[in-house]
Amino acid sequence: MTSYILDLTEISPADVALAGGKGANLGELSRIDGVRGLPGFCVTTEAFQRVIADTPVIGALLDRLSEASTADLAEIAADLRRAIQTVSMPVDLVTAITRQLTWAPAKTDTHTTSAPAGDHHARTQTDTHTTSAESGEQHVHTQPDVHTTSAQASDHHAVTQTDTHTTSAQGGQQHFSTQADTHSAFGRGDDRRATTEMDSHSSSGWSGGSDAFDGVDAEAAYAVRSSATAEDMPTASFAGQHDTYLNVPAREVHDHIRRCWASLFTDRAVSYRRHNKVDHRRVHMAVVVQRMAYPLASGILFTADPVTSDRAVSTVDAGFGLGEALVSGLVNPDVYRVRDDTVIARTIAAKQLTIRPRPEGGTEERAVDPERQERAALADDEVLTLVRLGRLIESHFGRPQDIEWCRDDDGFVIVQSRPITTLFPVPPINDDEKHVYVSVGHQQMMTDPMKPLGLAFWQMTTPRPMAEAGGRLFVDVTEILARPSSRGNLIDALGTSDPLIGGALRSIVERDGFLPDRPDEGTAWVPPGSGAPILEADPAVVTELIEAAEQSLAVLKRDIEPLTGPALLDFIRADLPVLRAMLQQPRSMQVIMAGMNAAGWLNEHIRDWLGEPNAADTIAQSVPHNVTSEMGLALLDVADAIRPYPEVVVLLERGGIDELPPEPRRAIQDFLDVYGMRCAGEIDITRPRWSERPATLVPLILGNVRNFEPGARERLFEQGRRQALDKERDLLARVQPEHRDETKRMIDRVRTFSGYREYPKYHMIARYFVYKLALLAEADRLVAAGVLDDREDIFFLSFDELADPGRATAFLSERKAAYESYLTVTPPRVFTSDGEVVTGTYGDQDLPPGALAGLPVSAGTVEGRARVVRDMTGADLAPGDILVTAYTDPSWTPAFVTVAGLVTEVGGLMTHGAVIAREYGLPAVVGVEQATRLITDGQRIRVHGTAGYVEILD
Repeated sequence: MTSYILDLTEISPADVALAGGKGANLGELSRIDGVRGLPGFCVTTEAFQRVIADTPVIGALLDRLSEASTADLAEIAADLRRAIQTVSMPVDLVTAITRQLTWAPAKTDTHTTSAPAGDHHARTQTDTHTTSAESGEQHVHTQPDVHTTSAQASDHHAVTQTDTHTTSAQGGQQHFSTQADTHSAFGRGDDRRATTEMDSHSSSGWSGGSDAFDGVDAEAAYAVRSSATAEDMPTASFAGQHDTYLNVPAREVHDHIRRCWASLFTDRAVSYRRHNKVDHRRVHMAVVVQRMAYPLASGILFTADPVTSDRAVSTVDAGFGLGEALVSGLVNPDVYRVRDDTVIARTIAAKQLTIRPRPEGGTEERAVDPERQERAALADDEVLTLVRLGRLIESHFGRPQDIEWCRDDDGFVIVQSRPITTLFPVPPINDDEKHVYVSVGHQQMMTDPMKPLGLAFWQMTTPRPMAEAGGRLFVDVTEILARPSSRGNLIDALGTSDPLIGGALRSIVERDGFLPDRPDEGTAWVPPGSGAPILEADPAVVTELIEAAEQSLAVLKRDIEPLTGPALLDFIRADLPVLRAMLQQPRSMQVIMAGMNAAGWLNEHIRDWLGEPNAADTIAQSVPHNVTSEMGLALLDVADAIRPYPEVVVLLERGGIDELPPEPRRAIQDFLDVYGMRCAGEIDITRPRWSERPATLVPLILGNVRNFEPGARERLFEQGRRQALDKERDLLARVQPEHRDETKRMIDRVRTFSGYREYPKYHMIARYFVYKLALLAEADRLVAAGVLDDREDIFFLSFDELADPGRATAFLSERKAAYESYLTVTPPRVFTSDGEVVTGTYGDQDLPPGALAGLPVSAGTVEGRARVVRDMTGADLAPGDILVTAYTDPSWTPAFVTVAGLVTEVGGLMTHGAVIAREYGLPAVVGVEQATRLITDGQRIRVHGTAGYVEILD
């Protein structure tokens, strides 16, 4: 037996494969006491699959779609839609659907519904059991940036088909009243096909003449709604991808079911699935059919603020009549914000139009009487009732919801509820106080999610525990902010590096009653390294630190090599405190702070004395012991070794890095021996290293071959050194005689100590790579023993779980799915335990019109072609280009030798991109929010690295 038709009341969340995401959500809503919806049934995916399987041309088109290039997607998708819209339904399926329409509640009398929000112009509807309402399926929210994948545009673009009977907006839902015998399961029956009738009145696609409609209420109208198996899911809503049809006469329901099937292959849906790596053949379409209803008001309820992500604030959009007026942007909605059962803000819009159902099907626009236009669609007490209903639904589903609702004479009807998939997760807490979190990723130049093993290693490396959310780490700074003697130090320290973080924290401190009351006792918090004794320039100090670290690394490699099993895990656990001690070594911190403080002193005093900003930027060029900038230059030597071999260049262009002759291979291996532990996102131990995937370096090597002459490494380093020395002589000649000695001491400190700042992280990553290689060897043994399916499964275990991985393998699929979902959300710099994203600003800047504000980190101005690069492996950079990307960590350094400027979305004064940009003399602006979206690849831009902004020139 095969289930082709299910009543909504018998569908559960476990039935997604049968009823699709929407159908499963509607079925679950029916189980919530106090939630009223609309009755209906679901034409299941098994019906869809049967029709597709029995139509060979559709199968052939699906094969072509899976292999199609981006350029061919639209044409193949259009062919699929046409094939599905004209397919004949099996007779037994047609009969089953018709039976549902026959058994649906008949409209036996007439009632009068009141008009919205005080409208006394009553209208008569020939309907009884459907005085609930239906709201628009596509959300158009009037507040800025209502996210992109779920919270903004709920389910359907106002239907694209030009059928005058069906191009309306609604989304009716359930009271889910169970009707006798409406949940039959239908077998295949005979395979006869119903003929498709295509005339000027209908394309209903059923056979048998007019008697096929016997028992069907000719006056009934329905909402016919797509419900794909990949939509309305907790991790991806697929909002707006598929079609819904409203006010559909009974005779046309079958045809509109086919149209919903076809909407599985709209251009937008096909592109969305490809972007989200969803197999077209693994997604199927169910169709929900519900009785149409006629609302007084309708709209959207977000149980978390869609702009700020604050879980404590609900937002309600409301308008008169059907929701299509809001969906299509014909009117602005009334907007209400609710916190703690109180309306804290409301905006009542002038609603000049409303959309009403037409008696013959479809909808029409009607003008709203001028005296009613600015009346509220909902009274405050109704808003609060609706929000309480939303909180009930949210509690049932266990996460914030995007809810479509409408109001009739009997109260609110819930049309649909889906998870808001764009909210960043909130760390778990064990108290009732407010907490404030600061992103670690924004400080470490790695805002991507980390796998569980990566999170575990970072937690074991850092001196204090951190909160985890969305695969990222955050520092809970609540206690520091709550103490007046400490909060200023924290805000200044973080704000100096990233003004957006500092501004956000400052705004939180200014809120009355937000932070807990804490006694201002004990020693005030100060940044690590503060108060260290002044260290005069002495190159031997840096040399000694590096030599000690290298010796420790050699001992680690020797001692870990023979270990396996529990002995290996115990060894790593015992070695991590050694790493932590090296990172926090007082002498090491003293060197780093000496370089930073000297640079700050130079910038401040030279600006005051000579009016010249950022003088230390030039002084810091080509300093010794900067292992990261040296890495970028070292790749130029690799290019020199390859350049004499044209056949090697051809091999590399074809991806043949494993086929190189000895000398070029040796040059690459020599580079990897020193720097092969690095990679993008290197603080996550699970990320593939250059030594593991050397092909990652090929685009950079080839770029160096094309763009530089032999010997470029020495020339570029010497050029920077000369510029630094020239700047030193210039400054010492221009400052007053009484300031020269101190200025000289600060210059010497910058040049002696600032390069070392990159070394501790280099050593940490080198140590991580030793751990990783040993753990992967252990993983290979576990795979051989049948404990794991894949060696990289250990990346989805915590370090503690490695002791008994077999017990944790049951969670692997769930953790892998969670990691994929974390890739779709953007971590905030600062947010609260309510989920509220708190943003800062760069303050008052006198910027040219259209300029993008950021933080100036490397002086100078440069104009050039923007290259927007999200993955370095695909970078195609030429001299003079300006690199625009989300963030840079040390793995991006080889690209810096080619480009003329840098723009990033994330960064601070002392983060990697800033430090290396200064050493290479590249004008740079970091912290430019949404730079990779606002700047188009290939545009000409001007980077003002001294003033801190970017101009888009074309």
